Amino acid sequence: MSLTQRFYPESRFGGFSDIDGMVVFFSRVNALLESTFVVLDVGCGRGAYGEDSVAYRRDLRILRGKVAKVIGIDVDPIGESNRYLDEFRRVQGKEWPVEDSSVDLIVCVNVLEHVVDPVDFFFELRRVLKDGGYLCLRTPNRWGYVAMVASLVPNRLHARFLSAVKGKIAPHDVFPTVYPCNTIRKLRRQMIKAGFEAVVYGYDAEPSYLSFSTIAYWLGTLYQRFAPAVIRPALFVFGRIHKSAETATSITAPKSSLSDR
Repeated sequence: MSLTQRFYPESRFGGFSDIDGMVVFFSRVNALLESTFVVLDVGCGRGAYGEDSVAYRRDLRILRGKVAKVIGIDVDPIGESNRYLDEFRRVQGKEWPVEDSSVDLIVCVNVLEHVVDPVDFFFELRRVLKDGGYLCLRTPNRWGYVAMVASLVPNRLHARFLSAVKGKIAPHDVFPTVYPCNTIRKLRRQMIKAGFEAVVYGYDAEPSYLSFSTIAYWLGTLYQRFAPAVIRPALFVFGRIHKSAETATSITAPKSSLSDR
């Protein structure tokens, strides 16, 4: 029996826990989709999510076929091999190869932590989104234990480190991390500056990074139960752009999510 099944017995039925981060995040993404949408997958990678053994979670993540078109962009040409895209475009400069106001929804998973210049990044997010378009972003929390430990490990050793704690990780799926604005406060400010109305909050799924030890995993479940939102390992961001408005309004998240250190 896996540690997930032991500590989250509901996962024996369907393969995922009630707090599975990808299921929760992409359930909301799917709730926003319309069949006419053009979706942009920022940092699409090679589509490793298609290798997920849990069919329900995998199908939530695969957006192709649910919308009119899925475009993927990435600085790595390996994105060409992503078979869950309708089209791949390689990023080779600050400006993305995507037309102004041409995208209905952007999904961005575990990318922001690798971005050196978040100002340019959020400018591009806003530029390509249509008026009323959605941004769905997930990234590690700089103050969460996963990012804190990762910060102590040199980038050149990240693949080896992740393989040790999560099982075998392919080196081409690991990229240098810089965490430019990976806190609740910084992300909320960046979203407002970019013209989004948004909600930003901390999320804590099952402690998969601690699967190397039963004791560590148990401690992770305690951390999950009692940790305040500002230090939860993941950050979820959902925003909507209104380019015609001079200012953006930030939707109020739960009180525990609005402060930062």
